[in-house]
Amino acid sequence: MASFCINETWTNRQVCELLERAGLEQTRFEEGGIDGKQALKLKHEDLTRMGITDRKKNLEYLNVIKNQPKVFNDPIHGSIELHPVLVKIIDTPQFQRLWNIKQLGGSYYVYPGACHSRFEHSIGVAHLAGELGKSLKNKQSTIISDRDILCVQIAGLCHDLGHGPFSHLFDELILRGEIRHEKISIQMFDYLVEENGLRPLMKLYDLRRRDRTFIKEMIHPPRREEGEEATANEWPYEGRPKEKSFLYEIVSNKTSGVDVDKFDYFARDCHYLGLRNNFDHQRFMLFARVCKEAGNRKTHICIREKEVNSLYTMYQTRYYLHKRACQHKVKYGIDLMIKDALDAANGTRIGGLGRTLNEVKRDIQNNQMASFTQLTDFVFQQILDSANGELANAKRILRRINSRDLYKCVFEREVQGGIRVEQRHIDNLKQRLIEFSGNILTETNFEVVKVTIDYGMGHENPVNNMYYYTKQDPDTAIRNSGQQIPHLIPEAFSETVVRVYYKETDLLNPQSIIIPFDAWHQRVRQQQA
Repeated sequence: MASFCINETWTNRQVCELLERAGLEQTRFEEGGIDGKQALKLKHEDLTRMGITDRKKNLEYLNVIKNQPKVFNDPIHGSIELHPVLVKIIDTPQFQRLWNIKQLGGSYYVYPGACHSRFEHSIGVAHLAGELGKSLKNKQSTIISDRDILCVQIAGLCHDLGHGPFSHLFDELILRGEIRHEKISIQMFDYLVEENGLRPLMKLYDLRRRDRTFIKEMIHPPRREEGEEATANEWPYEGRPKEKSFLYEIVSNKTSGVDVDKFDYFARDCHYLGLRNNFDHQRFMLFARVCKEAGNRKTHICIREKEVNSLYTMYQTRYYLHKRACQHKVKYGIDLMIKDALDAANGTRIGGLGRTLNEVKRDIQNNQMASFTQLTDFVFQQILDSANGELANAKRILRRINSRDLYKCVFEREVQGGIRVEQRHIDNLKQRLIEFSGNILTETNFEVVKVTIDYGMGHENPVNNMYYYTKQDPDTAIRNSGQQIPHLIPEAFSETVVRVYYKETDLLNPQSIIIPFDAWHQRVRQQQA
């Protein structure tokens, strides 16, 4: 993609042509005879003196005039250079807030090294999206353009803009499944572009309305309304045609789960947790090709058939990462405490935020993103520092975290026999425990939780959803034929564990939980037999 970065040798005519390409009025620059050297020194106040007083219009000019690539030194991927559009997105308040959202939420309280944020992860995903795109372009130059690669990188950079405090905790507690963080990410992307005057810069690099649609579709794929049936030839995307369907598999792969988002967080999370990452994403990129389905216009990112073992290594890495860190029983107990604290603070206005968490949720639903931009993990400290008496209970819980007076996991048992445990089953077990205790236990002083750890697709083997190519036919996408499956694979691809946490004190001997649990387990198994 052509570069449109001003340098000091540019003439006034070249500067004006650049502004014209971006759709900006250049009369004041012509009259002032501003050349490249002068343009690079311009600041907000200089443009204001020139008569460009509107804040957003001022930003539009500066974004176009001072667009430059930038080199980032990343601890995982080394020195990486990012496109000027990516740099300008990074330098916005909406993106900078990701500094203050920890990638692994409460894991920091168990693994002190897990202090990395969504900020560096997002930059890493943008980098890997570009690397995979360039690798595919080098092998098959006719199927992917530089503009495609830039769009994929922007989607990788912005895919986590919608995360709230402590990442997924905000989704579960405040949003309660009513809004997905991916949808909030595309709302934040639109808000970021408009609020920071990035449209002219995007136009400068030939990113049109269709490209912005494509970026948002990669972050949050469109879904049909309930009851709406798909036609045989339906293609749900507007940004790119079916022939370029493989592009939708780079950042967030809904088919097999193999995407650069996982590549980065496997490497990054393992690094900061002190765990070993056995998956080599660079090898995957070397063997990746774009192939076409037989008898269909759809294309997929395919891996050489012999590389199936590498895919199992990837999914096993995901499993162990979740088992040892993300779903660690102490970390999960801390997550419950943060949930309870935020729940207790839900209806109270918090510190500098000036809004309740419920009001922020309503703002999101009304596509008003200013308050969400201010909401980060710092809400923890805002609650602790507040003098508002209505936050007393929330403060008490958070102080317990700081003094390591944590909720205690007193019982943990794996659910056997492939039982599907739903929330109603958990509620039923909780009631059984209350009754068995003779009402010593109450709903407020203990918690029963279901923790599921899998390969990313529930009980399914995700490797079966991957597309492959063979050495003999490197251009045709084939499904798992069964021939390439190694013998040493798991019999099951998901496990469910039930845990009981005491919130205050050890009210009952943990051994006393076994009898009602076994009876509950037997009954659920019989119901599903």
